[in-house]
Amino acid sequence: MLHTPSKRASSRQTPDPRVLRPVRQVALAGLALVLVWPAARGYSAWLGWLPLWLLGMPMTAWWALYRFRLPSPGRWLQATFARSRRAPQARRRVQPVRGRARAAASALARAA
Repeated sequence: MLHTPSKRASSRQTPDPRVLRPVRQVALAGLALVLVWPAARGYSAWLGWLPLWLLGMPMTAWWALYRFRLPSPGRWLQATFARSRRAPQARRRVQPVRGRARAAASALARAA
């Protein structure tokens, strides 16, 4: 039987720094090119839309090195959800049967 690492253990692993560093540098260089050089925001007949290749693909590779994990929500998001539901939801009041009969009888008496 092969030993497979648990999902929890594999999610804690960090990417190999020898791969992560060049991918990060390419992504940041692409970001700098797109922000500084207007021609990098255009279209190339050979490559297509340049920001996709200069910024989108390196950022996706960077994200893939972290196994497509989403960033953890900040404290402000947790505080927002905690604040929104402090009190219990209001419940509809149910009239007793006698009260409904009296209300219906008084409504009929008013109408007559």
